[in-house]
This record gives sequence, structure tokens and C-alpha cells, in this order.
Amino acid sequence: MHPLFLLLLLLLFFLYSFEVTTSFPSNANLSNCSQAFDCGPLRNLSYPFTGGSRPSYCGPPEFHINCIDDSPELTILSLSYRVLQLDPVRRNLKLARSDLWTSTCTDMVFNSTMKSEFFSYNESDDVDVTISYGCNSTNNTPKFGNRFHCNNNRAFNDSYYLIGPVPLDPIMSMFKCEIGITVPILKTSAEKLVANRSLFQEAINEGFTVNYTNPYDNQCAQCLGVNGLCGFDSGSSRPVCICGNRVCDPAGSQKQIAIGIAVGVLSIILIIFFTICITRKRILAFFKRDKRDEFDVEAFIRNYGSLTPKRYTYANVKKMTDSLKDKIGKGGYGTVYKGRLTDGLLVAVKVLSESKGNVEDFINEVASIGRTSHVNIVILYGFCYERDKRALIYEFMPNGSLDNFIHKHGSEMTNCRLEWKTLSEIAVGTARGLEYLHRGCNTRILHFDIKPQNILLDKDFCPKIADFGLAKLCKTKESIVSMMGTRGTAGYIAPEVFSRNFGGVSHKSDVYSYGMLVLEMVGAKKNLDSGVSHTSEMFPHYVYKDLELDKDENIFGDPDISEEEKEMARKMILISLWCIQTIPSDRPSMSKVVEMLEGPLHSLQIAPKPFLFSPTIAAEDSVTTSQPSEMD
Repeated sequence: MHPLFLLLLLLLFFLYSFEVTTSFPSNANLSNCSQAFDCGPLRNLSYPFTGGSRPSYCGPPEFHINCIDDSPELTILSLSYRVLQLDPVRRNLKLARSDLWTSTCTDMVFNSTMKSEFFSYNESDDVDVTISYGCNSTNNTPKFGNRFHCNNNRAFNDSYYLIGPVPLDPIMSMFKCEIGITVPILKTSAEKLVANRSLFQEAINEGFTVNYTNPYDNQCAQCLGVNGLCGFDSGSSRPVCICGNRVCDPAGSQKQIAIGIAVGVLSIILIIFFTICITRKRILAFFKRDKRDEFDVEAFIRNYGSLTPKRYTYANVKKMTDSLKDKIGKGGYGTVYKGRLTDGLLVAVKVLSESKGNVEDFINEVASIGRTSHVNIVILYGFCYERDKRALIYEFMPNGSLDNFIHKHGSEMTNCRLEWKTLSEIAVGTARGLEYLHRGCNTRILHFDIKPQNILLDKDFCPKIADFGLAKLCKTKESIVSMMGTRGTAGYIAPEVFSRNFGGVSHKSDVYSYGMLVLEMVGAKKNLDSGVSHTSEMFPHYVYKDLELDKDENIFGDPDISEEEKEMARKMILISLWCIQTIPSDRPSMSKVVEMLEGPLHSLQIAPKPFLFSPTIAAEDSVTTSQPSEMD
């Protein structure tokens, strides 16, 4: 036997001779750690949670659940929470404040905080509620939030709550509130609270979502190698392995460190003796391997099955675009290049910027458009995802975007006037594409970014809806979707998207954007030579006034327009005015829009005058203001 191997065996024998010492109670029955326990709505709780028949030494103290009258409670950073739900697969909890459970009026008020290595808010599900207690309203009645009374506490009688992140110091300074706290609630609860402001206690009791992480998972995984369970030694604040009714392999001890050293020595010996059997390429691949991946592509492909577009490597992307040679477009998302597939088919390859950190838009686009098949929806042939290298491969549109024909951007297609017949066909095709997204798919797709730049035109000027980065999927029977914040492009955003005071966000939000798009097409026909690029700023008001006064020459701006073209244009204007009604329920569905576009002009009525305001300014305000609405 080689002396180096003999030395290694002696080292391992020495390591296993260490005595394991722990600080478990003398009467501890470690076999109890193999049991699960129930408490109220929670069933079959096991590691890392303890409580009931599972003693506290069976897991970290941060996960100990007290079962009080069949109500599970968890203490996080000295504050007690009721555990309403627990999902061990997704590793999340639904919690509610114990001190606010029976009443939001309490003598002791504390901020909720989850800043620990064990628990964190689920920001996609939760939103803060700011509560100000004991506000002095004798001089100035606070104009913020919603008032509620604390009759059991006269000092805090005049109190207010406000949904969303609000700096407490300025409010309490201005209105002389005694104290202010923040409490998280579910975003779905917040939406119901906006609709019915008396549901404040119910919103608090519905709780909020928290993700949990066990930092000892890697150490506990070693227990599986000795057929053991993971427990916790409170004396040393470290996890241990429990085999039957004894501690068999304490994680984190000197023994484990020494074994790690021995394994390292063994690895060096093996590398020395077997270098001849290991190629240089495999060694480099091993050391360069990056296990951190933002997006599990394989799982995505499994989930979507046949709906998933073809996946390409970045090398494929470089090859099909001749090393990114022919640039045909550029935006904040990245750059578009002209390419060709191996079968000769022309494609447009959108290469996303490496600095673009949000992968959600990328996944949205692949998942949404992968479900579609319609003549007015752009075809996605495939995608590339290699860590920071991301690209989308679309069918090539020879005429680019509609934006090129209605705005002055200095492109080679600028000032190309589209005939009224072509504009009408583009309006009809776009409407059919949206109707398909809203009703033709198994899953309803809301686009949320309909604008001229996202309407592509093929060689015959057939319109195709593109760019699904902001799209949202929902069940076909759902009318209102849950969405916090503002998404879309200023000038085309429906009022309810940036302020829920106008109504719920739904497929009718796309209808509004479509109406603004059509108005811009009509307005651009008139104002092409004047350089007006955002018809949404001025055209709706003036076109409505001209319609009432029958001033066709002002509306169409074309003295040579024929009666047939005038009918097309008037129909587009009347329908678009219906689409931009301020209240969502007053707008038609896209199915009705298609029906109106294909029907006779004489059947159309002039829509009620919409609430006149500047969508562009309002939308920009919603982005730059920290408190744009009650929901944000």
C-alpha cells in the first residue's frame, strides 16, 4: 500500500475517534424528533418546526411553534404572530399579528419587521399599511388615509390607516399623531379594502405572506448520509444528527472540519495520481461551473411542454446574425438584429442588454407568446438563455413597426403616408389580435403595452402584436386582475392602471390602449407634417369637439379624402372614443370592437364625452410620486 494512502487512513481513524459532546437535557428522548405534530389548521409539521410532541431540541429555536388553544403562534424578533397557513414545498407562511388579532386598537404598538436570515417578506404578495394612532384633529383634520376609532383607548381614539409605504415622521409631525407603525397585509386584501374601507380589521386578520429559510440546510443534509435526522443543540447553537436515540454526527464540530481537510487531502492525492485520466477541458469546466442560475430553463420547458419555443445557444444566435452584424433596431431593452435560420428563413433577433437585471419580463414574453398562434400575433421561433446572455428570435417584419409610419424619427420609412384603407385594415387586424389574446387562448393574456412601437407590419402591412414583456396571464373567467404599481407606456396607460380609484385592472385596460393607438393613427394622418408625435396629448379633446360640430375638414386634415375613406376614418374615430372611456365598464370588449369595425357606420353612436385629462402627465406623475394612489 502506498504510504500516502496509509497516512490518509490513519487520519480518518483518528478523526472518528473523537467523542461527541452535546448539551441535550439528561432526560431527552431524541427518538421524538422523528414524530410530526398538528396544531389547529397546521398538519404533519416536521423539521425545522418544533412544538407539540416534537421537543424544542428537534429544530432551531426560530421555528418553535406554540400551540395555544389550537392556534399556532410563532415568535419572530420578539413579536408574536398567528400562523394561518404553512406551505413546506414553497417554504412560505401566512402570518397575522397576534397583538392586532382581536382589535387594531392596542396599547402597545410595534412595527412588523422580518429582517432576519430566517424570514423575509414576500414582496410580490404583500403591501404595507401605515397606521397612525392618536392624531390630534382639533386644529387640522388629517386629509390622509381612512379614519377609525379606538373607543377602548381614548388616547388613541382618532386614528388613521393608509395603504402603501409612507414616511411616518412627516405625517406625525404635521398632524401630531402619538405614534405610527407599519403592518403588512396581502395585496388582495388591500384591493378589497380600497373597495370597502370598513374591512380594516378583516384585512389585518387575513395576514400576509412570509418566506422562510433554514440556514442550516446544508449541514443537516449530511445527516442523510448516516440515516439520521437533524436536531439542534441549544448549548452550542448548532445542528446535530440524531440516529435513533443518540447523537451520531454533530455538524459543524472540529471533527467535521478535520474530515473536510482529509477530503481535501484525498482530492489532491487523487488529482496527482489520476491527472493522466482527466482531460484539461473537464477540469476547467469543473472550476468554472456556476451553480447559481436565476431561471431554471429545464423546469420551464417541462412545465410548458409543447408550448415552449425552441431553445438556442448563444453560439447559434451569433451564427444566425453573422456575429450581430446587421442592426435593425435599438431600445432600452437591448438591440434587434436581422438574422437567418439554417433553413433560410429571415428572423429578427432581439438581444437583451446584459445590464437588464429583471428576468421576469423575459420569462413573461417567452411564456405568453409561446401560447399563441394567430395571424395578428408575431411568431416567436425560439429563445436563448445562458445566464446573462438572453435573446428572442421572432419572425422578420420587413416594414418594421407602425411607429415608423406615424411619427417622424428620421428613418428611411419616415413620411411614408399610409392610405386610409391600409390604416383601417391595420386597426381591424390589431383588434382581432387583441380579441384572440383576451378570448381565443386557453389562458387569457393581457398585454398592457399596446402602442405603435409594438405593432409590427409584414410585407403586406398585416399588423402583428409584439413585445409581451409586460403581459399578465390570468384565467379566462377572471375579470379583475391583481396588480400593484403601474405598467405600460405613458400616453397609452388606462386610468385604472395608475389609480385604482377609476376601477379594477382588466382586459378593458388593453381596450383603452387600443383606443389611444387608433386615435394616434388618425391624428398622425392629419399631423404628419406638423411633427406632432403624441396625439394623446391633444387630439381626443379636439376631435370630439369637431365631431359634435361636423367639421370633417378639421378631423381628417385631407381635402382630397373620398366618401369611402371618410367613412373609414369616421368609424375609426367613433370606435376609439368608445374605447377610451374613463370608466372601464363603459368601454366595449375587443370582440365588440371587431364587430363595430366590421359593421355599418350608421349603427355607431358618438360616445359620451370622456373625462378629459392628460394620460401622459398622469402616468408620469404615478411613476415619480411615492404615493400615487391609495393602492400604491
